[in-house]
Amino acid sequence: MIFQADLFTNFTFWDAIESGLYYVIVGYYFLIFAYFLLMRFRTSKKYFWLYFSILFLCLAASRVFFIIYYFYTPELSPTISDPELVGILMSQYRLATFSTWLGIASLMGVFGILIFPPITEIEGVTEKSRFKKILKNRTLRISFKILLIIIPIIIGILALVLPDSLFMDPDFVDDYGVDPNSLIMIFGYPAGRAVLNFMLLPLFVAIIPFLFISLALRTYGVLRRSYALNAIGFLIYFIGRILQGVFDTLGWSHVNAIAPPLLILLSLLIIVIANNYEQLR
Repeated sequence: MIFQADLFTNFTFWDAIESGLYYVIVGYYFLIFAYFLLMRFRTSKKYFWLYFSILFLCLAASRVFFIIYYFYTPELSPTISDPELVGILMSQYRLATFSTWLGIASLMGVFGILIFPPITEIEGVTEKSRFKKILKNRTLRISFKILLIIIPIIIGILALVLPDSLFMDPDFVDDYGVDPNSLIMIFGYPAGRAVLNFMLLPLFVAIIPFLFISLALRTYGVLRRSYALNAIGFLIYFIGRILQGVFDTLGWSHVNAIAPPLLILLSLLIIVIANNYEQLR
């Protein structure tokens, strides 16, 4: 009964493959969240692991909203009016985007800890520089860490409250009869999404793999392997997210259904391995 044709009018075979892979990804997100929270943060009490765990919880919430947005809400089309359906879709998109930026805020917490290590670690630095003095200034350290976390949260809140016209998919014009003149576009792409995805998101997340690479080059042994694998894992993750949008734009539904989710799964595996060294507890 659940697979009757009249229940899933827009749900294709490739949608089933893609959504199934993202179900697996969501499951891994929750497992990684529990692992970092219960096995790392609980035993070490280090905020690094707390931020790491919250990151994957937020990514799980975001992906759940996106799964509903892309695969299931459009199936309500025959049962409710187009304006109501568009309202539901935009609410889900906003919640997914907000969850994503909460995850980025957690990632910035990780970034802040890596950039501003404990004072005891800075004492060993012999070079006399203005940057070293900044590192040892407790007020500046705390202020910078808080600022890194607050800015993504503010961006997420803006994604919740700004008008739909900034974020609405142009396909809604043909699918649900939305007035094209009501949309605010940049080169045929929603202006709000363009700012979030092509400007702000790379600004915040692109530096993370390079930071881990820099740390790997300056450390040795277990730490070097951990930082290097983290760099590779996050780099593959971001590539998977980018390719998801690229393949969708090109109309390669079969490739888009398989390649990005598998890359994301691979990246999660590498990140778990990178942070599974007993010596790092």
